[in-house]
Amino acid sequence: MIEVRQIEAGGNLRDFLNVVDSIYASDPHYVRPLNMDIKDRLDPKKNPFFEHGDAVAFTAHRHGECVGRISASIDREHLDRHKDDAGFFGFFDTIDDPEVAAALIARAESWLRARGMKRARGPFSLGINEETGCLVNGFDSPPVFLCPHHRPYQGGLIEKSGYAKVKDLFGWKYMVGELGPRVKKAHQEIASLPEVTCRPTSLKHVERDVSLIVDVFNDAWSDNWGFVPSTRSEVRKMAADFKLILEPQITRIAFIDGEAAAVAVALPNINEMIGDLRGRLAPFGLPKLLYRLKVQGPRSARLIILGIRRKYRHVRKYAALSAYLYGELAMSGKRIGIEWGELGWTLEDNGAVNAGIKLMGGKHYKTYRIYEKSLSTP
Repeated sequence: MIEVRQIEAGGNLRDFLNVVDSIYASDPHYVRPLNMDIKDRLDPKKNPFFEHGDAVAFTAHRHGECVGRISASIDREHLDRHKDDAGFFGFFDTIDDPEVAAALIARAESWLRARGMKRARGPFSLGINEETGCLVNGFDSPPVFLCPHHRPYQGGLIEKSGYAKVKDLFGWKYMVGELGPRVKKAHQEIASLPEVTCRPTSLKHVERDVSLIVDVFNDAWSDNWGFVPSTRSEVRKMAADFKLILEPQITRIAFIDGEAAAVAVALPNINEMIGDLRGRLAPFGLPKLLYRLKVQGPRSARLIILGIRRKYRHVRKYAALSAYLYGELAMSGKRIGIEWGELGWTLEDNGAVNAGIKLMGGKHYKTYRIYEKSLSTP
């Protein structure tokens, strides 16, 4: 008998947080996220997502033991933009048991259906701008910061509940080294243009620069599948978070005639620093994290944003902008000790971006799958 318990946003998440310890006990690559981060993201008082969305959490219990978790969420920004009546599920982690998975998914679907949703899509935790997809390939290495990790059986359990693939996302591994000749040439072409200037993000003016970055990103990605723009409140929250972890040397804002035209932002891979903290910053976790981040320095990073304003994207003289930004980050990353990075995610059918990453020497090493199911039939 499976008992599914509902946890309202901002409620007691103890079981929701701790269940991963048993699910991933035998997985040497799993990195438990920080409890504080998950609590804040599921708290309407701290996460600006709740200004335009709703979410709830569920845990599954058998004989008094927690054996799985899931979230359900609705993003009104997504609904206004795409008009597809799609709600989301996420934070989906269970033991290898179809009954447990089906019970959790059914409760998430019921919650979405009661709010008028006609299809369920995921995993999204809580929306497309956070952890996205279920890992279906690349289980042999740890996840990087804000990327999902699952047991190999998890995707199959989703499919057994009636879901089918709607989109694959690619994670790319890039080993920092010497730039190839084609990338060097592209970098030199852009660097020689007098109207193009480039600089790192400023920690002193991080709110201003994050606004510039998001403005370019929202324009550059506006036609992408599933895209949802960041709101003003989310930009302010992002700026506050960046102050804690941002490494300016692996960020770039490129200007054309003074206008922010292209951006690239990589963040230190916090996951390499928190593996032994078991999700906890108290009492000794925070000093360890700060020492590893600020003194030892990161050895890996994740490129979370790369975008070029649409009006420059097909201008021939600026065709090498993306390669220029890749080169800038690679050279700066090497100088501060970054050995490798994950580039992505990228859409499986975004041929231009994927070709550019291959040109840089990136290798497709992880695949994250998004599933969907109609809710028209109870």
